[in-house]
Amino acid sequence: MGNLMDLRPSFLRARTPAGKTSRDALRKLWGSVDLPDESLEHVLLTGADAVLPSSFAVGAAAQTSMAAAALAAAELWHLRGGARQQVSVDMQHAAQECRSHFMINGTTPNPWDPVSGVYRCGDGGWVRIHANFAHHRDGALALLGCPTGEGTTRETVERALSRWNATDFEQVAADAGMVVSAMRSFEEWDRHAQGQAIAAQPLLTIERIGEADPRPLPKYGHDARPLKDIRVLDLTRIIAGPVCGRALAAYGADVMLVNSPQLPNIDNIIDTSRGKLSVLADLDTADGRIALGNLLRSAHVFVQGYRPGGLAALGFGPQDAARIRPGIVYVSLSAYGTSGPWANRRGFDSLVQTATGFNHAEALAAGQEAPKALPMQILDHASGYLMAFGAQVALARQATEGGSWHVRVSLAQTAHWLRGLGRVDGGLSCQMPGFDGLLETEPSGFGELTAVRHAARFSDTPARWARPSSPPGTHPPVWPFN
Repeated sequence: MGNLMDLRPSFLRARTPAGKTSRDALRKLWGSVDLPDESLEHVLLTGADAVLPSSFAVGAAAQTSMAAAALAAAELWHLRGGARQQVSVDMQHAAQECRSHFMINGTTPNPWDPVSGVYRCGDGGWVRIHANFAHHRDGALALLGCPTGEGTTRETVERALSRWNATDFEQVAADAGMVVSAMRSFEEWDRHAQGQAIAAQPLLTIERIGEADPRPLPKYGHDARPLKDIRVLDLTRIIAGPVCGRALAAYGADVMLVNSPQLPNIDNIIDTSRGKLSVLADLDTADGRIALGNLLRSAHVFVQGYRPGGLAALGFGPQDAARIRPGIVYVSLSAYGTSGPWANRRGFDSLVQTATGFNHAEALAAGQEAPKALPMQILDHASGYLMAFGAQVALARQATEGGSWHVRVSLAQTAHWLRGLGRVDGGLSCQMPGFDGLLETEPSGFGELTAVRHAARFSDTPARWARPSSPPGTHPPVWPFN
């Protein structure tokens, strides 16, 4: 515990410019939801950007969002009768955790389909195609008149796109429910109606959506973790939503990942399932909906990343959940927020980076013409920790004020926030660091898993994953007895 504590007065602690950026960003985020300033005296942020090769403050974004989630857990622990404790987050460690690096049985999976990536169009513009799911790949290929399936080459796609205008193909793909984005500059995004809608929204919203009596959180002894006996239903896939659930599991929650047997996953599920129960429920069937309803009746948090309106159509939208389980904290993730012409548009981190100006700005900083991605999917990871932060703030409000609550986060809002953290001079000259000293190895249901240990450290209630990562359907759809 001693190596985590810095008992010097705050004005004597070394503060790098990047550390000050993280501290200021955390203070602003913390104050936006009316949490007590006293908590901020118990957080230690170390390190400075650049920690990864980028002209953006991706390290500060990783550190700030993770520190907010961890400090909220410590605040809940204090609400449950525990003493205030120190929370420490190192910037490089946080950024490395956000790179989604892991190995299974000594092998690092490649998450990208060969068709995924950026392409030049006939008008000189660029588009990014996300093809990691077969139905997205084949849908985009069909729109281009290319053969579907795994054998299609990038050269075939390039020839087809040479006959398209970038924004035209983006729109046609969106109309077909596919996931494609055209590259824009920041200036172009700022003029776009969706960019203006995002700029008018806060980073996250926490809204009371129903009445319910407060459920005070039980008190626990010193050996418990902050979220002990908090039940979380995790209906998310890919990265952002699963990172939220993984963080809540690290802080002691019983997190149940609910997968459909009809929907595909990507290899990241191996890493993001650490600490979770993993069940199957087909919500297109009555049995699946009954199973989820039964789980919801004793849950505290419901996290979902379905396309906008998708769960409401199945009877599990926020108002439905508040009716089934008064007092629920419902957390929603979207790509582009809740207002504007793209509010119902699907998207992933890489696509939002491209659409909102980051790939163009990073390319300019690198002196290249082709779009340049950020060094990790920071929109996903920061959004995941912001979701965990919002969920815990809402839990605290429910315990003290009552009510049912809806937390909303979007990748595009997180992008707008990241942009506001400023640029890092010379950041692209930073060398990509290795993972020495940051990895832990443990058995899992997928094989031997080596992954980055959690970067947020607690002086009194260390974060850990008590359950091994497990494949979908490993556990029955019932809550465990604690």
